[in-house]
Amino acid sequence: MNLVFIGHVDAGKSTIGGQILFLTGSVDERLIQKYEREAKEKNRDSWYMAYIMDTNEEERAKGKTVEVGRAHFETAKKRYTILDAPGHKNYVPNMIAGAAQADVGVLVISSRKGEFETGFERGGQTREHAQLAKTLGVSKLVVVVNKMDDPSVLWAQARFEEVETKLSPFLKQCGYNVKRDVTFLPISGLMGHGMKDRLPEGMAPWYSGPALFECLDALEPQDRSPDAPFRMPLIDKYKEDGKVIVMGKTEAGMVRRGDSLLVMPNRTLVKVSGIFRDADEIAAARPGENIRLRLTGVEEEEVSAGFVLCSALHPVPVVVEFDALLSVLELLEHKSIFTAGYKAVLHIHTATEECEVTMLHYQLDPKTKLPIKKKCLFLKSGSIALVRIQLAGTLCLERFKDYPQLGRFTLRDEGRTIAIGKVEKPRGQPKVGEAGAK
Repeated sequence: MNLVFIGHVDAGKSTIGGQILFLTGSVDERLIQKYEREAKEKNRDSWYMAYIMDTNEEERAKGKTVEVGRAHFETAKKRYTILDAPGHKNYVPNMIAGAAQADVGVLVISSRKGEFETGFERGGQTREHAQLAKTLGVSKLVVVVNKMDDPSVLWAQARFEEVETKLSPFLKQCGYNVKRDVTFLPISGLMGHGMKDRLPEGMAPWYSGPALFECLDALEPQDRSPDAPFRMPLIDKYKEDGKVIVMGKTEAGMVRRGDSLLVMPNRTLVKVSGIFRDADEIAAARPGENIRLRLTGVEEEEVSAGFVLCSALHPVPVVVEFDALLSVLELLEHKSIFTAGYKAVLHIHTATEECEVTMLHYQLDPKTKLPIKKKCLFLKSGSIALVRIQLAGTLCLERFKDYPQLGRFTLRDEGRTIAIGKVEKPRGQPKVGEAGAK
């Protein structure tokens, strides 16, 4: 199961990730002591757990995650990949790449006085991250109310309930069924309380629910078909011993050593000469796995993040335009009306592309989801419509109903997420001579 840690900057995501690795024995006491010393030298005593996840110097100096950190841990029931996404608004595109690979979102909320409010107010990352997570296919959300041991909170039931009461309607608006898909837990990431084991008796007598690990172990993995044609959007590539290695998450179908696959949009035929999961080499991988594949028949410069590795018999569509069901969230104040001609940046699976909305086909009633007959000239915040989107380049995508992970996208403008959408119909194959066409 792939977990993405999301939430406002400084909510404690990296600290929780580090604490999980410590509690599961993935890092030893000596390493923790080393990080503790390093954090003290920087006058950042409480950041030492975050150092396990934030490995580069820029991240440690600023106390902010920039890259998507990744780590692995196991419980008695499951094997997990942690994707520690950046919380700072400048790094939202990195967060999108992390969340695109996740099955479950762990939304980290700081219960410290003032910090929850900052993250949740307009422009706070709690809102944007929750909206994006739902769009990117994170169907289950575990909301960990962190820093409950802070002097401004001291495990107060009233504060925990306040966070739950304020967040629930908003998560419902994002499309989550709060009763079925969202769980709220009180924890202390720094001390590890409420994570591996239930809270010690008397710490929060009002809470008798599960600890974080227990809650994660009880979640059902997403249903992905091993029999579907293979699909794996690429998130990264590198060269090792002269061989090209690509990284990504298998979204559908199986992959086996020796398989012949296509790299799209280039239509390059490649052979899988090795499959790696964590540190182990394996013979085959099922859908939903984070893996690395060693490929032959391709050069490193012919592969890019956002490309899709797929079945040679059933290749992924490559398009220059498509029709989509678009839900407008919150438009920019100085661009409060959305019309044909609106330009934005589109994020879909691991790809990013500039685009223009060229046509508004018709609007839908937000309650009944039925088309509204009158001509659609513009959209406002909160509108839903069927639109046509033209891309600046070529892109691999699928209809949402066939492959949800390759058919849902977000539109961003000036660093803000303004709309989320589902691909209804891929159109406009690239002409011969364009990128990816043969």
